[in-house]
Amino acid sequence: MSGQLDGKKVAILVADGFEQVELTEPRMALDQAGARTFIISPADKKVKGWNHTEWGKEFPVDVGLNAAKPSDYDALLLPGGVMNPDKLRMNESAVGFIKHFVTEKKPIAAICHGPWTLIEAGAVRGRTFTSWPSLKTDITNAGGQWVDQEVVTDNGIVTSRKPDDIPAFNEKMIEEFAEGAHKRVA
Repeated sequence: MSGQLDGKKVAILVADGFEQVELTEPRMALDQAGARTFIISPADKKVKGWNHTEWGKEFPVDVGLNAAKPSDYDALLLPGGVMNPDKLRMNESAVGFIKHFVTEKKPIAAICHGPWTLIEAGAVRGRTFTSWPSLKTDITNAGGQWVDQEVVTDNGIVTSRKPDDIPAFNEKMIEEFAEGAHKRVA
């Protein structure tokens, strides 16, 4: 995997309460593949993870959301956790940041509850996604097709269900991020 993503800048958009392993493991895989990763958050200095059933570690924010320009990044990673995407989908700046990647057809990877933000950004209609099972109705109501699979890729958007899927998620994420912007197939 080393060198596949040389020169690529990847935004990792999170708020407090992201599932910690869904940030740390994909970030490590991206870094090992040569990407430069940046934690972007509505929080200015630190953002706190969630570790299964309790608060996890704090991570430094590389760029505050208000200062972040989505055009500076080649791809977007959206970790899950319940609190994190629920906060982000209610934040107009976060939704606008995500919409840039959707509109520009830049690759996106979302795991667990991460697709909640993609629903809000209008990225689901006509696509097939997977996610944590509780999002099935939300994805279906937003015009998408939900499937129970380890990893799904649909026109540059990679989705997975849970932390157990991270190895397959990382592999597909790196592949899609290496390909770059996608032409949406109708």
